[in-house]
Amino acid sequence: MKSPIVKRFFKRKASIAGLVVLTIFFLMAIIGPSLCYYDPLAQDISNISKGPSAAHCFGTDYLGRDTFTRIVYGARMSLFISFSGVLSGCLVGVLLGVCAGYYGGWVDAVISRLIDVMLAFPGLLLAIVIVAILGNGDKNTIIAIAVFAVPSIARMVRGVVISNKDAQYIGAAKVMGESNGRIILTHIIPNSVSQIIVNVTLNLGTAILTSSSLSFLGMGVQPPSPEWGAMLNKAKEVLRTNPWEAIFPGLVITLVVMSFSLVGDGLRDALDPKLKNVS
Repeated sequence: MKSPIVKRFFKRKASIAGLVVLTIFFLMAIIGPSLCYYDPLAQDISNISKGPSAAHCFGTDYLGRDTFTRIVYGARMSLFISFSGVLSGCLVGVLLGVCAGYYGGWVDAVISRLIDVMLAFPGLLLAIVIVAILGNGDKNTIIAIAVFAVPSIARMVRGVVISNKDAQYIGAAKVMGESNGRIILTHIIPNSVSQIIVNVTLNLGTAILTSSSLSFLGMGVQPPSPEWGAMLNKAKEVLRTNPWEAIFPGLVITLVVMSFSLVGDGLRDALDPKLKNVS
Protein backbone atom coordinates (compact mmCIF):
# COMPACT_ATOMS: atom_id res chain seq x y z
CA MET A 1 0.00 0.00 0.00
CA LYS A 2 1.41 3.36 -1.03
CA SER A 3 2.21 5.99 1.56
CA PRO A 4 -0.08 9.06 1.58
CA ILE A 5 3.00 11.18 0.94
CA VAL A 6 3.83 9.19 -2.19
CA LYS A 7 0.22 9.40 -3.36
CA ARG A 8 0.15 13.17 -2.94
CA PHE A 9 3.43 13.55 -4.79
CA PHE A 10 2.33 11.44 -7.75
CA LYS A 11 -0.91 13.39 -8.07
CA ARG A 12 1.17 16.22 -9.56
CA LYS A 13 1.95 15.33 -13.15
CA ALA A 14 4.45 18.17 -13.42
CA SER A 15 6.42 16.79 -10.46
CA ILE A 16 6.43 13.32 -12.02
CA ALA A 17 7.79 14.79 -15.26
CA GLY A 18 10.50 16.60 -13.30
CA LEU A 19 11.41 13.40 -11.45
CA VAL A 20 11.71 11.49 -14.74
CA VAL A 21 13.99 14.15 -16.22
CA LEU A 22 16.20 14.21 -13.11
CA THR A 23 16.40 10.41 -13.11
CA ILE A 24 17.65 10.50 -16.71
CA PHE A 25 20.32 13.05 -15.87
CA PHE A 26 21.42 11.17 -12.74
CA LEU A 27 21.81 8.00 -14.81
CA MET A 28 23.65 10.07 -17.41
CA ALA A 29 26.06 11.31 -14.74
CA ILE A 30 26.62 7.84 -13.27
CA ILE A 31 26.86 5.52 -16.27
CA GLY A 32 26.77 7.90 -19.25
CA PRO A 33 30.54 8.50 -19.53
CA SER A 34 31.22 4.75 -19.80
CA LEU A 35 28.82 4.52 -22.74
CA CYS A 36 30.19 7.47 -24.72
CA TYR A 37 32.24 6.72 -27.79
CA TYR A 38 34.22 9.98 -27.89
CA ASP A 39 36.71 11.50 -25.48
CA PRO A 40 35.32 14.79 -24.11
CA LEU A 41 38.77 16.41 -24.25
CA ALA A 42 40.01 14.99 -27.57
CA GLN A 43 40.33 17.60 -30.31
CA ASP A 44 39.56 16.76 -33.93
CA ILE A 45 40.54 19.51 -36.38
CA SER A 46 38.76 17.72 -39.21
CA ASN A 47 35.40 18.12 -37.43
CA ILE A 48 35.58 21.68 -36.11
CA SER A 49 32.17 23.31 -35.56
CA LYS A 50 30.18 20.67 -37.40
CA GLY A 51 26.40 20.69 -37.10
CA PRO A 52 24.31 17.81 -35.71
CA SER A 53 24.78 14.61 -37.71
CA ALA A 54 24.60 10.83 -37.41
CA ALA A 55 28.18 10.77 -36.10
CA HIS A 56 27.72 13.75 -33.74
CA CYS A 57 24.07 14.06 -32.71
CA PHE A 58 24.62 17.45 -31.00
CA GLY A 59 27.34 18.58 -33.37
CA THR A 60 30.92 19.51 -32.46
CA ASP A 61 32.48 22.59 -30.88
CA TYR A 62 35.19 24.99 -32.03
CA LEU A 63 37.88 22.38 -31.31
CA GLY A 64 36.08 19.46 -32.93
CA ARG A 65 35.01 17.90 -29.63
CA ASP A 66 31.71 16.02 -29.54
CA THR A 67 29.10 18.25 -27.85
CA PHE A 68 26.88 15.39 -26.67
CA THR A 69 29.82 13.66 -24.96
CA ARG A 70 30.82 16.89 -23.22
CA ILE A 71 27.23 17.40 -22.01
CA VAL A 72 27.16 13.85 -20.59
CA TYR A 73 30.47 14.34 -18.77
CA GLY A 74 29.30 17.81 -17.76
CA ALA A 75 26.30 16.28 -15.99
CA ARG A 76 28.62 14.52 -13.57
CA MET A 77 30.61 17.70 -12.94
CA SER A 78 27.59 20.01 -12.56
CA LEU A 79 25.60 17.65 -10.31
CA PHE A 80 28.64 16.90 -8.14
CA ILE A 81 29.38 20.58 -7.59
CA SER A 82 25.74 21.41 -6.86
CA PHE A 83 25.15 18.51 -4.46
CA SER A 84 28.43 19.05 -2.64
CA GLY A 85 27.77 22.76 -2.20
CA VAL A 86 24.12 22.49 -1.15
CA LEU A 87 24.67 19.57 1.25
CA SER A 88 27.63 21.35 2.87
CA GLY A 89 25.54 24.51 3.21
CA CYS A 90 22.68 22.42 4.58
CA LEU A 91 24.82 21.02 7.40
CA VAL A 92 25.97 24.49 8.46
CA GLY A 93 22.51 25.99 7.99
CA VAL A 94 20.81 23.31 10.10
CA LEU A 95 23.38 23.79 12.87
CA LEU A 96 22.92 27.57 12.91
CA GLY A 97 19.13 27.35 12.64
CA VAL A 98 18.84 24.84 15.47
CA CYS A 99 21.10 26.85 17.77
CA ALA A 100 19.28 30.11 17.04
CA GLY A 101 15.79 28.64 17.45
CA TYR A 102 16.43 26.40 20.44
CA TYR A 103 18.66 28.54 22.63
CA GLY A 104 17.24 31.96 21.71
CA GLY A 105 18.56 35.05 23.47
CA TRP A 106 21.88 36.49 22.32
CA VAL A 107 22.65 33.33 20.34
CA ASP A 108 19.52 33.88 18.26
CA ALA A 109 20.24 37.59 17.90
CA VAL A 110 23.80 37.07 16.61
CA ILE A 111 22.90 34.27 14.20
CA SER A 112 19.79 36.08 12.94
CA ARG A 113 21.78 39.24 12.18
CA LEU A 114 24.39 37.16 10.36
CA ILE A 115 21.63 35.52 8.28
CA ASP A 116 20.11 38.94 7.51
CA VAL A 117 23.46 40.25 6.28
CA MET A 118 23.93 37.21 4.01
CA LEU A 119 20.38 37.46 2.66
CA ALA A 120 20.96 41.14 1.84
CA PHE A 121 23.17 40.03 -1.06
CA PRO A 122 21.67 38.34 -4.13
CA GLY A 123 22.83 34.72 -4.23
CA LEU A 124 24.77 35.01 -7.47
CA LEU A 125 26.45 38.23 -6.39
CA LEU A 126 27.51 36.64 -3.11
CA ALA A 127 28.90 33.64 -5.03
CA ILE A 128 30.82 35.95 -7.38
CA VAL A 129 32.36 37.83 -4.45
CA ILE A 130 33.42 34.58 -2.75
CA VAL A 131 34.99 33.15 -5.90
CA ALA A 132 36.68 36.49 -6.62
CA ILE A 133 38.29 36.32 -3.18
CA LEU A 134 39.18 32.61 -3.16
CA GLY A 135 39.97 32.19 -6.85
CA ASN A 136 38.52 30.23 -9.76
CA GLY A 137 37.96 26.47 -9.79
CA ASP A 138 35.48 23.77 -8.88
CA LYS A 139 36.43 23.59 -5.18
CA ASN A 140 35.88 27.31 -4.66
CA THR A 141 32.62 27.10 -6.62
CA ILE A 142 31.44 24.46 -4.13
CA ILE A 143 32.36 26.77 -1.25
CA ALA A 144 30.49 29.67 -2.87
CA ILE A 145 27.35 27.56 -3.36
CA ALA A 146 27.57 26.29 0.22
CA VAL A 147 27.79 29.82 1.61
CA PHE A 148 24.79 31.15 -0.27
CA ALA A 149 22.75 28.02 0.64
CA VAL A 150 23.31 28.55 4.37
CA PRO A 151 21.00 31.52 5.16
CA SER A 152 17.79 30.17 3.59
CA ILE A 153 18.16 26.79 5.30
CA ALA A 154 19.16 28.37 8.62
CA ARG A 155 16.17 30.73 8.63
CA MET A 156 13.75 27.92 7.74
CA VAL A 157 15.11 25.57 10.42
CA ARG A 158 15.06 28.35 13.01
CA GLY A 159 11.36 28.93 12.36
CA VAL A 160 10.54 25.23 12.63
CA VAL A 161 12.51 24.89 15.89
CA ILE A 162 10.83 27.92 17.46
CA SER A 163 7.39 26.51 16.62
CA ASN A 164 8.26 23.09 18.08
CA LYS A 165 10.48 23.76 21.09
CA ASP A 166 7.53 24.54 23.41
CA ALA A 167 5.57 21.45 22.34
CA GLN A 168 4.45 18.97 25.01
CA TYR A 169 6.78 16.20 23.86
CA ILE A 170 9.78 18.55 24.25
CA GLY A 171 8.63 19.45 27.76
CA ALA A 172 8.22 15.77 28.59
CA ALA A 173 11.73 15.06 27.34
CA LYS A 174 13.13 17.81 29.58
CA VAL A 175 11.22 16.47 32.59
CA MET A 176 12.71 13.03 31.93
CA GLY A 177 16.15 14.59 32.17
CA GLU A 178 17.23 14.41 28.54
CA SER A 179 20.08 16.76 27.66
CA ASN A 180 19.69 19.60 25.18
CA GLY A 181 21.90 17.78 22.70
CA ARG A 182 19.79 14.64 22.86
CA ILE A 183 16.56 16.62 22.53
CA ILE A 184 17.92 18.40 19.45
CA LEU A 185 19.13 15.18 17.81
CA THR A 186 16.15 12.94 18.63
CA HIS A 187 13.22 15.38 18.59
CA ILE A 188 13.98 18.77 17.05
CA ILE A 189 15.91 17.79 13.91
CA PRO A 190 13.72 14.78 12.97
CA ASN A 191 10.67 17.05 13.03
CA SER A 192 12.44 19.43 10.63
CA VAL A 193 13.48 16.79 8.08
CA SER A 194 10.56 17.27 5.68
CA GLN A 195 11.13 21.04 5.41
CA ILE A 196 14.88 20.49 5.03
CA ILE A 197 14.35 18.03 2.16
CA VAL A 198 12.12 20.51 0.31
CA ASN A 199 14.55 23.38 0.86
CA VAL A 200 17.54 21.32 -0.31
CA THR A 201 15.71 20.17 -3.45
CA LEU A 202 14.79 23.73 -4.41
CA ASN A 203 18.31 24.93 -3.63
CA LEU A 204 19.80 22.29 -5.94
CA GLY A 205 18.18 23.93 -8.94
CA THR A 206 19.53 27.31 -7.89
CA ALA A 207 22.96 25.74 -7.32
CA ILE A 208 23.04 24.32 -10.87
CA LEU A 209 22.18 27.77 -12.23
CA THR A 210 24.77 29.49 -10.02
CA SER A 211 27.52 27.02 -10.90
CA SER A 212 26.78 27.39 -14.62
CA SER A 213 26.67 31.18 -14.29
CA LEU A 214 30.06 31.29 -12.57
CA SER A 215 31.57 29.07 -15.27
CA PHE A 216 29.94 31.18 -17.97
CA LEU A 217 31.61 34.24 -16.47
CA GLY A 218 34.95 32.42 -16.43
CA MET A 219 35.01 32.20 -12.62
CA GLY A 220 33.91 28.62 -12.04
CA VAL A 221 35.11 25.38 -13.62
CA GLN A 222 37.93 26.15 -16.02
CA PRO A 223 38.47 24.82 -19.55
CA PRO A 224 39.01 22.24 -20.86
CA SER A 225 36.88 20.51 -18.19
CA PRO A 226 33.41 19.73 -19.60
CA GLU A 227 30.89 21.82 -17.68
CA TRP A 228 27.62 23.23 -18.99
CA GLY A 229 28.28 26.87 -18.10
CA ALA A 230 31.83 26.73 -19.44
CA MET A 231 30.47 25.30 -22.70
CA LEU A 232 28.12 28.26 -22.99
CA ASN A 233 31.01 30.63 -22.33
CA LYS A 234 32.86 29.42 -25.40
CA ALA A 235 29.68 29.02 -27.48
CA LYS A 236 28.79 32.72 -27.19
CA GLU A 237 31.70 33.56 -29.48
CA VAL A 238 30.16 31.55 -32.35
CA LEU A 239 26.49 31.97 -31.48
CA ARG A 240 25.48 33.35 -34.88
CA THR A 241 27.36 30.86 -37.00
CA ASN A 242 27.12 27.72 -34.80
CA PRO A 243 24.04 28.16 -32.58
CA TRP A 244 23.88 24.47 -31.65
CA GLU A 245 26.97 24.92 -29.46
CA ALA A 246 24.88 27.12 -27.15
CA ILE A 247 21.39 25.67 -27.68
CA PHE A 248 22.08 22.18 -26.32
CA PRO A 249 23.97 23.13 -23.11
CA GLY A 250 21.46 25.92 -22.47
CA LEU A 251 18.55 23.52 -22.94
CA VAL A 252 20.09 21.02 -20.55
CA ILE A 253 20.58 23.66 -17.84
CA THR A 254 16.99 24.83 -18.27
CA LEU A 255 15.58 21.29 -18.06
CA VAL A 256 17.54 20.38 -14.93
CA VAL A 257 16.80 23.62 -13.06
CA MET A 258 13.11 23.43 -13.96
CA SER A 259 12.94 19.77 -12.94
CA PHE A 260 14.43 20.44 -9.51
CA SER A 261 11.87 23.21 -9.04
CA LEU A 262 8.97 20.94 -10.05
CA VAL A 263 10.14 18.11 -7.80
CA GLY A 264 10.66 20.56 -4.93
CA ASP A 265 7.13 21.90 -5.34
CA GLY A 266 5.78 18.34 -5.36
CA LEU A 267 7.69 17.42 -2.22
CA ARG A 268 6.53 20.59 -0.50
CA ASP A 269 2.88 19.75 -1.14
CA ALA A 270 3.35 16.06 -0.29
CA LEU A 271 5.21 16.70 2.97
CA ASP A 272 3.15 19.69 4.14
CA PRO A 273 1.92 18.74 7.63
CA LYS A 274 -1.38 20.53 6.96
CA LEU A 275 -2.17 17.96 4.28
CA LYS A 276 -1.41 14.85 6.31
CA ASN A 277 -5.05 14.24 7.17
CA VAL A 278 -6.32 15.00 3.70
CA SER A 279 -7.30 11.86 1.80
